Amino acid sequence: MRVIGGNARGRPLKVPKGRALRPTSGRVKESLFDILRNDLSGAKVLDLFAGTGNLSIEALSRGATEAVLVDSSTPSAKAIRENLHRLGLANRTQFLAMPVTRALRLLARQRETFDVIFIDPPYEQRLIEPTLEIIDTEMLLRGSGVAIAEHSIRETITAHLGNLHLSDQRRYGNTMLSFFRPITQTKSSTQGSLYHVP
Repeated sequence: MRVIGGNARGRPLKVPKGRALRPTSGRVKESLFDILRNDLSGAKVLDLFAGTGNLSIEALSRGATEAVLVDSSTPSAKAIRENLHRLGLANRTQFLAMPVTRALRLLARQRETFDVIFIDPPYEQRLIEPTLEIIDTEMLLRGSGVAIAEHSIRETITAHLGNLHLSDQRRYGNTMLSFFRPITQTKSSTQGSLYHVP
């Protein structure tokens, strides 16, 4: 696995051995960041179920200024810390080695908000909607921000979760990317918007 764009392009990332980890594929990652190309300069990123740190590291390489990564797995924590250190990104990141729900509550108490939130839990464990509900309730996503969930095509996602609206979906084989934005943002979008869903 490697960084595919930005300042760290081509740099390898450590993946934990002997672990049933499902990193975002190169094809899906490239498509995702092609969609987000205008949203990353100066962005603050939250990476939930971070795994190897693959997505937030890619965002930092492409112009995001800071990232918070969350994962409760010990092997993932080791890989994330090593990847951030090797790429010289430790001073632009915060890693929370704890369950996602606990981390979201902590970040809310600290009044943190984010421009981009990545949600990539284990497939088909029904973790995406509860995670989005906390993000919405705790107002962790900025008004101009986007939350992106990666999930199996067999897992359906509710189109409206509180103030968050499913604004786009993209399918790549058995993988789906679902984009959520605040309703106030999607209402102001034009019919031809990149993220518009009829």
